[in-house]
Amino acid sequence: MAFSGFICRIGKLSSMVEKTTAVELRTSPHIRSAPSVDQIMRNVIYALLPVCAFAVYQFGISVLALILVTTLACVLTEHMFCWFSRIPTTIGDNSAAVTGVLLGLTLPPGFPLWMAIVAGFIGIALAKVMFGGIGFNVFNPALVGRAFVQAAFPVAITTWTPAFAPGRFTEFIPSTWTIPFAAPVSVTEWVEGISFSTQGTLGIDGFTGATPLALQKFQQITTDVGSMFLGISAGSAGETSALLIFLCGMYLVFRKMMDWRIPVAVLLGAFVTAGVFFLSDGEHYPDPFFVLFSGGLMLGAVFMATDMVASPVTPWGVWSYGILIGFVTVIIRLFGGLSEGVMYAILLGNAASPLIEAVTQPRVYGTGREQQKKAES
Repeated sequence: MAFSGFICRIGKLSSMVEKTTAVELRTSPHIRSAPSVDQIMRNVIYALLPVCAFAVYQFGISVLALILVTTLACVLTEHMFCWFSRIPTTIGDNSAAVTGVLLGLTLPPGFPLWMAIVAGFIGIALAKVMFGGIGFNVFNPALVGRAFVQAAFPVAITTWTPAFAPGRFTEFIPSTWTIPFAAPVSVTEWVEGISFSTQGTLGIDGFTGATPLALQKFQQITTDVGSMFLGISAGSAGETSALLIFLCGMYLVFRKMMDWRIPVAVLLGAFVTAGVFFLSDGEHYPDPFFVLFSGGLMLGAVFMATDMVASPVTPWGVWSYGILIGFVTVIIRLFGGLSEGVMYAILLGNAASPLIEAVTQPRVYGTGREQQKKAES
């Protein structure tokens, strides 16, 4: 009897040892703080570097100069306002640099540099500094800067450059160095220098510089979806390769620096809305995949609609916010006077973000209308 009890205790002890060895041990610290603003912004810059590199490969040194100028304009503007306000400079958090890079990627490759400086100044001054700095801005600063030049310089903002043009690594696009307030240099003169054989290899999109959205909307010419997905088409500096932007977005999701639900909701809203119109009249409306991979929808969904300050944080709010942006984008593209509507859709989503967050705020357990009525009575 005693022997059997001893054996039983040995069995229990061995089971306890087995359970103990299954415990996972890790070195300290066991509690980690959330990533800082500087860490988040640096990771966003890392994610944008491949997009910038492909833009330079596609359009040449003019895009490199454009991105550098917009970045410097945003950083210096923020530093200048901090100096005037006699507060420590905030350029160390890299948020101004992110704004500058994003702004440069939303502009045409041959956009005049002095206009790019104006866009950077307006974006930081009006959309960020005047609201109290980072964490208080209502709208995405890069899109505010682009919206200003869209209204102030409509010809320059809609002048496109051929992709993969020869000489793009040795010569600047003439309009890049336009004198302030002077008549812009026509890109057509630069394109006419391309040989006839090269024009044939570039195709209609490359030679005319027209974007796939403009060709589809105004000339009923549909660009191959595969070309847009890979980035073999004209457009703004960073709005062409949907595949590359998607991969860069996956990096941010993997690093937990971006809420994946927002870009998914934006693309889902655009896809469903475009699908409804395409099924109703496929001859006049583009197919949903064309809508997803054309223009700045992918860039806006991944890098701009996900602005942590200007977007909701509630679970239902992020889905409503993203679907609204996708829906408005398609409506503007199909029925608006412009071929692109991502910028206005995101700015509208930013404006509606506080209301969306208030409406979709989860109810705290133990509270509600009945409890509120009892408290009032």
